[in-house]
Amino acid sequence: MAQDSLFGVHADALLVRSKRMGVLASNIANSSTPGFKAKDIDFQKAMTEIEGANGMGGTMSADQAIDSATEYRVPIQPSMDGNTVDLSTEQTAFAENAVAYRTTLSFLNGRINTITRALKGE
Repeated sequence: MAQDSLFGVHADALLVRSKRMGVLASNIANSSTPGFKAKDIDFQKAMTEIEGANGMGGTMSADQAIDSATEYRVPIQPSMDGNTVDLSTEQTAFAENAVAYRTTLSFLNGRINTITRALKGE
C-alpha cells in the first residue's frame, strides 16, 4: 500500500498533479483551436483508484488510473466553433493545481531532508 511506503500517498499525489498540470496547460494552449474539447483530471477519483489498486494488490498502474479519471469538461457556454475551453476556468484550475503541486513537493522535500539528516546521524 502507498500508505506504508516511505513517502505515503504524496508520491502518487505529485504524479497526478503533474499530469493534471499538463492537461490544463494543453487546454489553455488550445483555447483558440476550433473543435478542441477541454479535458480535466478528477484528482480525487484518480487518487481513489490508485489507492484502491495499491491496497487490493491490483494491476492498475498510476497512468491507467489517471487515464480513467480524465474526463471532458462540460462547457458553461460552448463557442460557435465547437471549442469547449473557458479560458478563465482553465487558468483558475491551473493556478490552484500549481499551488497544490508546490505544497506536495514541499512536503516531500521536507521528508527527504529529514531522512537524509537521520542517515547522516545529525
